[in-house]
Amino acid sequence: MVEHHHAPGGSPPQPDDFNVSEKLVDQVVVLSVSGSVDMLSAPWLTDAIESARAKSPAAMVVDLSRVDFLGSAGISVLIAAHENTGGSGKFAVVADGPATHRPLTLLGLGEIMSLYRTLDDALSDLSDR
Repeated sequence: MVEHHHAPGGSPPQPDDFNVSEKLVDQVVVLSVSGSVDMLSAPWLTDAIESARAKSPAAMVVDLSRVDFLGSAGISVLIAAHENTGGSGKFAVVADGPATHRPLTLLGLGEIMSLYRTLDDALSDLSDR
């Protein structure tokens, strides 16, 4: 049984202050996220990661450099994505700035997954593997 939760007033399914786009750079899928990653938008990020993974890329980068709020729901999505990708060599997160880099570092996520300050750094590191 599948439950569908609809917000009152038929609000748009994807939050206005959240966007995710996908591009392929040399076998690496880059998901560029902007806006707020919270309980409302985290399912959309999960969907984007799942559809990107279905293409069996060599690696995946989630670029949070344009995210201005990263809530615990968003962090949970990143942890799950890292675990599902099966190894830190295949999954990287770009986080720069207090809204993203700080919470991820405080939680010790830099210990379990590859965190980068820029997309260029992530891509050059992944292409070297």
